[in-house]
Parts: sequence; structure tokens; C-alpha cells
Amino acid sequence: MNEEELERRLVALKVEHRDLDAAIAALGSTGGDQLQVARLKRKKLQLRDQIAIIEDYLTPDIIA
Repeated sequence: MNEEELERRLVALKVEHRDLDAAIAALGSTGGDQLQVARLKRKKLQLRDQIAIIEDYLTPDIIA
């Protein structure tokens, strides 16, 4: 993947992460299925890890 593709992937992952935030909040406020909430939280953590990996790759190492 080149940098442009990684940037697009990063944006998509961030959007999906925000969407999961909204879904978790909606399920939590309505007293939804706790198992479903736990699965969504796990997916959100996986997305956060993927976002961090891509951001680390795109950010150059600067030694000060």
C-alpha cells in the first residue's frame, strides 16, 4: 500500500470507529444486549489498534 491508500484506509477506520461509538452509546442508553455491546467494544478496540499502526507508519520518526 502506498501512502495515499493508507491515508484513505485511516479515514475509513476513523469513521467506522466513530460509528461504533454511536452504536455503543445507543445500545447502552436503551439497555440493549450487553453481549452485543461487548462485541462492539472489542471491535472498536481492534479498530483503534489498526488506526495506531497506520498512524505510526505514516508519521516519520524525528530524532530531536
